[in-house]
Amino acid sequence: MNGYSDNELNDIRQRYKIRFPPDLEEIYRKRRSVIPKDDFDWIKTPRAHIERMLAWPLEGMLFDIEHNVFWLTEWGERPSKKIAREEIARAAVAAAPKLIPVHGHRYIPEEPDTHGNPIFSVHQTDIIVYGANLADYILHETHKSRGAIPPFKKIRFWSALAE
Repeated sequence: MNGYSDNELNDIRQRYKIRFPPDLEEIYRKRRSVIPKDDFDWIKTPRAHIERMLAWPLEGMLFDIEHNVFWLTEWGERPSKKIAREEIARAAVAAAPKLIPVHGHRYIPEEPDTHGNPIFSVHQTDIIVYGANLADYILHETHKSRGAIPPFKKIRFWSALAE
């Protein structure tokens, strides 16, 4: 299958208020999924599903805040009221680089706007670096030999959660 056209990429960016890092955009110009034979498609996948994928990192964090007593020390004292806890977490995630879904619960940060951003596996606040960059991630996800994970960029907010 061919990749996305310029018009399709512009439509996706506008519809979901996202930016694709350059290396992700290069893949999308060649094919419609990061992982070969993946059925995720920014055009064909229902909008509600994509919006849930975009909301997944925050929703998982909110779940852990309420059910697993997750709280970052830099947020200060944990408020007693749920709504106050949610406001703090929402503000922190809104200030962080947006995570763009690439496959399942694997995400790439939209910033910095350069090649080589790491891929995070995000399941609630269980966040790990799953690939040092897109090429490393694709090798890992397709079970091809890749050796040790190479050094990777630190991403504001998300890298601290992954450590």
